Amino acid sequence: MPVSNRSAQRSAPRSPLRVAVLADSDTRWKWGALTARRLAPGHRLTGHLLRGRATPTARQLGEVGVRADRLTEVTCAEFLADIERERYDVVVLALVGGAVQAVLHGVRALWPDPAARPVIVTGYVGVVYEKLADGLLLRHGADLVLANSRHDAQRFRAVYEGVGADAGCVTETVLPFLGGAAYEPAGSRATTVVFAVQPSVPESRADRAYLLERAAGHARLHPDREVLVKLRSRPGEHTTHLEEQPYQRLAAKVPGGLPANCRLAYGNMGEVLDGADLLVTVSSTAALESLHRGIPTAVLTDLGIREALGNHHFLGSGCLASWDQLDAGLLPQGDPEWLAAQGVAPLATTPLAAGAVADATAADAIAADAAADADVFAAARARLAALLELPGLPPVAPYYTLTTAPRYLPGILARHHLAADGTPLPGAAREGAEPSRLRRRLRSHLRDAARGLYRHGVQRVAPLIRRMGEL
Repeated sequence: MPVSNRSAQRSAPRSPLRVAVLADSDTRWKWGALTARRLAPGHRLTGHLLRGRATPTARQLGEVGVRADRLTEVTCAEFLADIERERYDVVVLALVGGAVQAVLHGVRALWPDPAARPVIVTGYVGVVYEKLADGLLLRHGADLVLANSRHDAQRFRAVYEGVGADAGCVTETVLPFLGGAAYEPAGSRATTVVFAVQPSVPESRADRAYLLERAAGHARLHPDREVLVKLRSRPGEHTTHLEEQPYQRLAAKVPGGLPANCRLAYGNMGEVLDGADLLVTVSSTAALESLHRGIPTAVLTDLGIREALGNHHFLGSGCLASWDQLDAGLLPQGDPEWLAAQGVAPLATTPLAAGAVADATAADAIAADAAADADVFAAARARLAALLELPGLPPVAPYYTLTTAPRYLPGILARHHLAADGTPLPGAAREGAEPSRLRRRLRSHLRDAARGLYRHGVQRVAPLIRRMGEL
């Protein structure tokens, strides 16, 4: 589309924005889709799932509760072909850093000169406690790099400015799924305790078994409380991180078994938090959701406060505690100054109408909560609107190029079947007629079988080999 046509098109009354979200896991789909809703209310959303080990299942997508007008599974090259063909206004990349970098170079190859290309948005799904420089530099080149708090925005700009890269893309927002009803304590004691587990933190079987046994022990010590072990996925499913030691299997080996008032739970985190009086975790982003509602929240110190666990991020939060302290009745409360710096404003200060949220889906709850923190996304929406009004956008300009990272960049692009210049490698994107329904179904079955074998290797074979190596 010529630049002049784009200018004329944008001077006319705007129809709903066409937005595409590309995600590579269930949690990133949730972040990407809800971010799109906050940035462009009333838009038409087309969803894409990047084909890989963590591609979410239908059950996982249903649990997230955020739907798209259309949702398809694609490779990186297929996605690039789609955004060239469909001419979206906005593209949200909810991906790991390497995949973001690949798409950015693919976009640069499609539009090497100023052109009517989509605005590219990316960011992080939760707490950024590791690989800060690596992940940020792989995301550089997007038009908007969203930071979930003032604290993150300062850190992001410092990284970009430290390498001489443009930091103007960094835009402060909050996590788009912070919402729900404000916590209303029924008394001075917790009656429902939610232990939000994580796929890869802690990593060892012994540490994970310890935490599960402590949760069961807390239930035995407090028979008047219900302890929910909130799981992220079922065995065989993957999320953003690999889970080699699923809690479902560890639960079968808890000495004496799980007591009657301690059970494994699935479901949307927001709905689980609706009935919680205490949230316990090692370092899950669920802690921020809980703190936003004003729910007492404990970040466990039993395994130490370590960067590898991610709980060091909560230093100064007022939430660090051990199972022993929780057993004794402690209900940690978040520190107001820390919460403000992290972009977590407790809903107790701006309560929503609980009835309006109680019967809502996860997406409806987010929409209902948008009025409470609309100003937080105002800067991002204003920046997006300004970019959309331009007659043409400049080419994306990632920090990593064949000049700045001649050894690193080609490998990243090759993993997504792109050449060093960002163009698809031969055979990476199908051309011509669409494959038949039978062929598509066969390919789907083969991909499912391959994923099943991979997940079996991760969760069964790899731990066995590791244990044998320790003999």
